[in-house]
Amino acid sequence: MTKRARQYIGILAAMAAYYLVHEGAHLLYAVLIGTYKEMRFVGIGMQIDVYADQMSDKQLGIFCLVGPLATLFVGYILTVSGGKVSLAKSKLFRAVMYYMTIAFLLLDPLYLSILCGFFGGGDMNGIKLLCPEWIARVVFGILLMINGFIFWKHIFPIYKKSFAE
Repeated sequence: MTKRARQYIGILAAMAAYYLVHEGAHLLYAVLIGTYKEMRFVGIGMQIDVYADQMSDKQLGIFCLVGPLATLFVGYILTVSGGKVSLAKSKLFRAVMYYMTIAFLLLDPLYLSILCGFFGGGDMNGIKLLCPEWIARVVFGILLMINGFIFWKHIFPIYKKSFAE
């Protein structure tokens, strides 16, 4: 399999895994509190719709926060596992795990610190019910910088060396 094919498959697998974890956390929380309405497919992604009128502001805020927290949690697990994953024989598996690590570490902090202001609030609409939006954006901006540093200093060198072999 060519390098380009592994990259495309890795990116597609990372997108699928990201949506599964992020939206899965929303789904699980909504089901647990009895407000799940439906799953909507929007563009290349999906959204979990809830009966927001049956939720308190705190519940809605938590609903919006659990998706990013779940992706960050998985991102940190993938980061810690990077050394062992980089030893796998399958270059395809390593590529998938590399792009998954990038997605889980960086997508939500990037969106919730910067992009939500340009593309609609998304999860920020609920998170700002828990704290002022500027605080949430600063916190996610700090996470973006920390996770970017973790990627640059830890993940990238491990996988670069792995793929060079």
